[in-house]
Formats: sequence, C-alpha cells, structure tokens
Amino acid sequence: MTLFTRRNLVDSRRVHEGGIISLRVDNLKSEEGHEAIREVVEHNGGVVIACQLEPDTVLLVKQYRYSIDSELLELPAGRIEKGEDPFPAAQRELTEETGWQAQNWQEIGRIYSAPGFCDEVLYMYRATDAVFKGKNLDFDEETEVLELTLDAAWQMVIEGRIKDAKTIAGLGILSRLKEVKG
Repeated sequence: MTLFTRRNLVDSRRVHEGGIISLRVDNLKSEEGHEAIREVVEHNGGVVIACQLEPDTVLLVKQYRYSIDSELLELPAGRIEKGEDPFPAAQRELTEETGWQAQNWQEIGRIYSAPGFCDEVLYMYRATDAVFKGKNLDFDEETEVLELTLDAAWQMVIEGRIKDAKTIAGLGILSRLKEVKG
C-alpha cells in the first residue's frame, strides 16, 4: 500500500478561487512511481458557539441551508473572514445569528469539518453570561433561535432531528464538560 503525503507533491494548481472556498488539485507521485490526484477544498475556517443561558441549556438556530435545500437545527456558527482571528469571529457570529452577547468565553475544541477533502478547521467555543442585544443577520440570512436543555437536544440527535455534525460534536463536548465539572 502506498501512502501519499505532501512529500510526494509533484505539482499543485488552483482551479477555483471563490469568495468562501478555493479548490486546489495536487498531483502526487510515490517513490515506487504510483500516481495520485488529490482535490482539496481550501477554507479560512469557521467558528461554532455553544451559548448557555443556563448551565443545562444551549441556544440553537434553525436556518435554511441552500446546499442541502433544507432547514437545519444548529449551534450558531459562521466563517472566519480572511485575516480575522477566531475569537472575534465567534463573538460576531453569536450576536448576528442569535442577538445574544456573552461575557464569558472558553475555547472548548477544534475540529476538522471534512478532512478527506477540505482543510477547514472549526473553532468551538462555549459562551456564558449572555445578554440579549438583538440580532444583526446578514441580508440573506433568517434564523429562528431556540433554547433547549442539553437532554432535549440529545433526544433530537437520537431522533434524527439534529443532523449537523458540528452541532453534534459541540453538544458532545458540552455534555462531557458538564460530566467533568460534576
């Protein structure tokens, strides 16, 4: 079996440069002469926010996702702009999507969204001590904000009503933090 790593890179070309993603095609060749192509989606990264108004609750947003032509129930999230640090992006996205501003923040993890073909890193935050200031959605966004208990959110995962991977990961981290704290 041949393992292809970046050491095997022969050439690389960007075939698409978009506002949110770029697509790169890498040609690889092993020492044994085997060739492979890897298509990589390049992304600036994103943030995911688990905002807890109470210790046993979490804010979720219901919003339409064009790529799957369906509404999803998700933790508030958004992309990191080019040159932006993750933490200010998380603060911005929480307020934009939910209207809440949190006083206390904790980074609770970093995950890859789809490492088989994409380099996007999602920075996961827990936000507490929040005050409602009002939503500031982008012109093409519409969200419904729900506050659920962690148990109710997990029940929705089990029932297939929460299908978003970053949300399921965030709920898992929150639940584990709750167990560790006692």
